[in-house]
Amino acid sequence: MTHDLGLATAPGGGLTTALPTASHQDGGPDPVPVAPLRPLAPPLGRPGATGPAAPPPALSGGPDGPDALDPLIRTVLDALARGAARRGGPLPEGTPRELAAEVVRAFTEADGDEALGLLTEVLAHGSADPADPLCAAHLHCPPLAVAVAADLAVSALNPSQDSWDQAPAATTLETLLLQELAALVGYDPVAAAGVLTSGGTESNLMGLMLARDRVLGRAAGRQVELAGVPATGARPRIFASAAAHFSVARSAALLGLGEDAVVSVPVDHGLRMLPDSLAAALRESADRGELPLAIVATAGTTDTGAVDPLDRCAELAAEYGAWLHVDAAYGGGALLSDRLAPLLDGIERADSVSLDWHKLGWQPVAAGVFLARRAETYASLARRAVYLNPQDDEEAGYPSLLGLSLRTTRRADAFKIAVTLRTLGRAGLGALVDTCHELARQGALAVRAEPRLELHAEPVLTAFLFRYVPEGADPAHTDEVNAALRRRLLREGRAVVGRTELPGEGPGRVRLKLTLLNPRTGPQDVARLVRTVVAAGLAEEENR
Repeated sequence: MTHDLGLATAPGGGLTTALPTASHQDGGPDPVPVAPLRPLAPPLGRPGATGPAAPPPALSGGPDGPDALDPLIRTVLDALARGAARRGGPLPEGTPRELAAEVVRAFTEADGDEALGLLTEVLAHGSADPADPLCAAHLHCPPLAVAVAADLAVSALNPSQDSWDQAPAATTLETLLLQELAALVGYDPVAAAGVLTSGGTESNLMGLMLARDRVLGRAAGRQVELAGVPATGARPRIFASAAAHFSVARSAALLGLGEDAVVSVPVDHGLRMLPDSLAAALRESADRGELPLAIVATAGTTDTGAVDPLDRCAELAAEYGAWLHVDAAYGGGALLSDRLAPLLDGIERADSVSLDWHKLGWQPVAAGVFLARRAETYASLARRAVYLNPQDDEEAGYPSLLGLSLRTTRRADAFKIAVTLRTLGRAGLGALVDTCHELARQGALAVRAEPRLELHAEPVLTAFLFRYVPEGADPAHTDEVNAALRRRLLREGRAVVGRTELPGEGPGRVRLKLTLLNPRTGPQDVARLVRTVVAAGLAEEENR
């Protein structure tokens, strides 16, 4: 089986696209023709043009913005409804190639005032809908309507957070929100600092960047952010569990430390870091003359929701002078729940934390948050751009968030979170977390009740792993059946179920995953999803 993605030239000079799709043919998939783009219209008011120039398109801001948006929003809502009705389930029926061909047709046929409705309808029809009870593969939440409405206001006004004069109110709102979230984590909101990010990957990069600058800089006696990573001296090491997010290794590469700097610490059956193994890895590293730069503890692994031993990680970080970063992109939502918040005891001791409210916060993407316990540790990020944050402006009382982010132009993503928190409060959001946690527990019970299914471990948060066990199958065949039944469900448009692999080597590690983030789903929906998986497994067995 091969996969291909590329561009080719069709007879007559038009473009064709080799779409990403599976093929059992050695030559790969046939290219799908794409009609050439229409030529651009001449510029408005071109010198020498005859007749009056057409008025420019309407804008979303200004006094006339709401009136201009009103009919367009109605067009979008109508198209969303049509697309969802055509889809009729968690995702559209068909192969990737068939669905891509429909998008190609819509894209090439869309024209003028009809483009908005046509393309919105094809987007809705061709989407995996996390609001459907049978869409439960990823940390992909159905956003709250109030959050989407708040996001519309941001899109219309288009503030950018890189300077006060582009976002006067949004600058203050982000600062207030971050103080509130710092207190939720257990930080002193006055002493802490933070920023809105695109998600856990960016937040993890920021945490490890500050770790590099502070810990390695101290050891090397130089400003690493200026002089670079020293070529000599103790080799820096980052310690993370075998179930840590892949962005930890990617961040190490981007920071010039190398992916080999990451030491993988063994995990238990539930994919929770083993504290004794972490202590041993740190001791052995120090004995080799290496520099323990950072410990990355995960609060909510993507597969099982496991939470690493945060207090023990904090103790070991202090003992070895390492930075402690907690990746709570998923598990941070537990802080909203009185029942689940104790799972994160010790997070307040971390030097930095990642949170994602587009997971257990029900926000539209993106809604990531990075927090540092002490504002002074942000020093290496501080930047002065005279056209954005001149010093005399700041001295005159015009604040700047530029030195808190890796990005310059940055959307006001804090607004939708602030509106949601003020609308529902911690208690309201916590009730949603508890509902989804209970759904996961019910789902695990439903898996246990099916003779052909095997539960990997009890859910910690809202996700759990399991697999279909074919009769008399060896581990490699079991892996093949589980992978195939998931693709069958996707192809038939019946369900979106996750797929992953346990740490280790060899066959028998493939697992299916349910990630339950829809608080409007009921236990009967989860039971139906489990039965759907079993039916797909039986169908795959019959075909083999």
